[in-house]
Amino acid sequence: MFTGIITATGRVVAVLPDHTPGVTRLHIDPDHAADDLVPGGSMAVNGVCLTALSDPGLPAGFAADVMGETLERTNIGSLSPGDVVNLERCTKLGERLDGHIVQGHVDATGMVEIIEPQGEWTRMRILVPDRLADQIAEKGSITVDGVSLTVTAVNQPGTSAWFEVGLIPVTLTSTRLGGLHVGDRVNVETDVLAKYVARLLAVGGAR
Repeated sequence: MFTGIITATGRVVAVLPDHTPGVTRLHIDPDHAADDLVPGGSMAVNGVCLTALSDPGLPAGFAADVMGETLERTNIGSLSPGDVVNLERCTKLGERLDGHIVQGHVDATGMVEIIEPQGEWTRMRILVPDRLADQIAEKGSITVDGVSLTVTAVNQPGTSAWFEVGLIPVTLTSTRLGGLHVGDRVNVETDVLAKYVARLLAVGGAR
């Protein structure tokens, strides 16, 4: 379990496709974010929960294997050496929940449509698959590349799905969101409570 509060950014050192059949291995240099990370521990990379592995060929940092489902559903599959990624260690029981409940299970990728500076903060609009529209609400929580954000605006019902967020200076400078451009793909995880409500309504309506 995560909170969407990014503790550090890291850099992709290597991407090894088909390290084993159907699996890509990532090598990531996490700076100080992995000081207590042991093999089998969890690290959210751009909001994707990955399991740290021991790799004797890795000079520093940590390795993680990524299967096809994750590569297809998230932007992890498009990473290249040198890319910056958002990192968050899993939450310890009893710590403050400064963001919101984040599972590290990405629902889909979205595409950045608008980046508009508003003085000290930036307005960003992200297009998402229409199937997520009923899980995103104005003033609700959303996770973008692992960052817990508050939704500031949403599309009208019956139109193509999108949402907007406001990025404050600390978010722009301490996460990879400040380096995004129009057209970039981002990982999106909706609020877990919204998922259950949408499912309950769907199942109830089918009876």
